[in-house]
Amino acid sequence: MKKSIQEIKQQLLYVETPEDPFFKECEQDERKGVQKLITQKLKFFAEQDKLKQQFYDMQKYEEALYNQGIEYVAGVDEVGRGPLAGPVVAAAVILPKGFYLPGVTDSKKLSESKREQFYEIIQNEAVSVGIGIVEAAIIDDINIYEATKKAMMTALTNLTITPEHVLIDAMTLPIAIPQQSIIKGDAKSISIAASSIIAKVTRDRMMKELAEKHPAYGFEKHMGYGTKVHLEAIEKLGVLAEHRKTFAPIKNMIR
Repeated sequence: MKKSIQEIKQQLLYVETPEDPFFKECEQDERKGVQKLITQKLKFFAEQDKLKQQFYDMQKYEEALYNQGIEYVAGVDEVGRGPLAGPVVAAAVILPKGFYLPGVTDSKKLSESKREQFYEIIQNEAVSVGIGIVEAAIIDDINIYEATKKAMMTALTNLTITPEHVLIDAMTLPIAIPQQSIIKGDAKSISIAASSIIAKVTRDRMMKELAEKHPAYGFEKHMGYGTKVHLEAIEKLGVLAEHRKTFAPIKNMIR
């Protein structure tokens, strides 16, 4: 007796390759419903192959260093340069050799649920993770560029293992460790991509906590960026301690 289409659908969830005997069997099933499932599964396989290839392409910087005998490579990235409120947050991540997580890329390209999922995996599997946080008041004191460097330096300091080489997203740091600055590194290096995910989730969680403290500002929606809703809230309710006073248009509001 043939399996129902619903039964086939359930069993196909566990098929990992087009070479699977059950998949081959289903390909011979002429029912339209089954053929639709086969088409969907083939599309899934193609997407997985694309993510796998993307992951291997993003491993080239790390692999080149591993081949030189370097074991501990740290990726460093930050989030929160542009917002009008909240901190700039940096992360440094040392991944183990053999780390495999297809789909890892620039945190901005991922959905919130995917970022959260990857965040947990990276935290669990990384050799070490360091976080650096620079609050709005210090950003105002030293400027956002210097604050970004400070956050990155703190993140590196907070690693439990000193890296032998550092890959940084579009920045150069005053450190003795050999480093490489990579433009758009969060889309080119798995270590930098991992650090961008850690930094993004960390900062988003902080902004959601700020939203609970000041619910009228909507921080959980815009994460401190200068959206219309945010600017209207500032006009109506005023500037908070967490706002960056040197950023326009806030600096013009408090003169």
